Amino acid sequence: MNKIIFSLCLVLSGVSAGVAQEATIATERLRNQSTQFQEQVVKVADKVHVAVGFSPANVSMIEGDDGLVIIDTGMSVDDGTRIMDEFRKLSDKPVKAIIFTHAHGDHTGGAAAFLGDERPQIWAHENFGSEAGPWKAGGLTFQNVRGARQAGFKLPPEQRINNGVAPARYPKRGGAVFSSGRETVPTHFLGGDRKSINVGGVEIELVAAPGETNDELFVWYPAGKVLFAGDNFYRSFPNLYAIRGTPNRSTRLWAESLGKMADIDAVALVGGHTNPILGAEQVKQVLNDYRDAVRFIHDKTVEGINKGLTPDELVEYVQLPEELAGKEYLQPFYGHPDWGVRTTFNYYLGWFDGNPSNLFPLPPKAEAERVAKLAGGAKKLLQSAREALAADDNQWAAQLADHLLAINPDDKNAKQIKADALTKLTSNMVNATARNYYLTVARELRE
Repeated sequence: MNKIIFSLCLVLSGVSAGVAQEATIATERLRNQSTQFQEQVVKVADKVHVAVGFSPANVSMIEGDDGLVIIDTGMSVDDGTRIMDEFRKLSDKPVKAIIFTHAHGDHTGGAAAFLGDERPQIWAHENFGSEAGPWKAGGLTFQNVRGARQAGFKLPPEQRINNGVAPARYPKRGGAVFSSGRETVPTHFLGGDRKSINVGGVEIELVAAPGETNDELFVWYPAGKVLFAGDNFYRSFPNLYAIRGTPNRSTRLWAESLGKMADIDAVALVGGHTNPILGAEQVKQVLNDYRDAVRFIHDKTVEGINKGLTPDELVEYVQLPEELAGKEYLQPFYGHPDWGVRTTFNYYLGWFDGNPSNLFPLPPKAEAERVAKLAGGAKKLLQSAREALAADDNQWAAQLADHLLAINPDDKNAKQIKADALTKLTSNMVNATARNYYLTVARELRE
């Protein structure tokens, strides 16, 4: 019934039946992705279990002879406590070690829930936390605003489907998004390329794997042939660039790290989010495809750069081969190929796109005034924006509204047009972070 009402509303608002059907399909695809993080504890090997869906990030437990090794800890102490309660149904052994695959708070915030009477070893890469370093040193705070937009924290529950690779969660009112504490900072570090450790009767190997972050590592448990990939893998096209804003992520290094994982004969692959991949043949196929997709984005972008293409031209030039684009674990629910293209360009060449007209472009207001003059005045430009919106040319409507808002930031008509255009853009958007960002900014404009 909800899908029927949704489609009817789109038709009544001037959207064609074909577009309405596409919108319903896109929304349904994103809703179906939620099956990837329904709450469950998955046994992936003997004495190896993964808690999926209890927190935005997966939490894993390996049971050794005299203790437990926990890999990542979820977003909050509340999440971690629920997960530890589930793990305690399987083992009462003490936690001897916690391993952070990287420093993102949804993987580290629940660490305190896994502490016992004896403080465990806490392992991480020696660059742990390096992604946030530039923000703190530079006094950056607006990244928090963009992060909230990406995550959809300001949206009502009925507008949040999920976050692409994780369930929709809200931070506690008045509190931090991620919990942490002094007692949960790393005590042991991976300093080189790889290191074997034995703790709690569990022998594992830690391997440096720059990708989503420079402090990323993956964990190889040879006894069970289980590979814990951290956020270098999950069932979505990888987030080669996060729209909240991040320091550069190297697509080349990410592909190389995936190659290291693909060379391992694992029978189980545990990503940082979503359900594990089970079976040696399937794990090998998935990792090879994932590596090939990231490598293609890098290599094809470099090829286009060498032809003199700008970022806007590159996103048309670089198109994933269908044999990769059609894979269910490479759908753009969280990351998007276009963003990988743009971040690869920026990684190598920075902000300047190579077009000399863009060395010293007109300020937004000056350009907008000239565009309005071409249109026959601001009223004509407003009319063009309304016509674009009515024709479901939503991206163009939003861009025309931007010109109007550059001329007059308080233009209520332009705000309404942009808000409506952004809302309509979400209808056929399967990328959760883009969808959340569209809807949040639309909400801000209306308020």
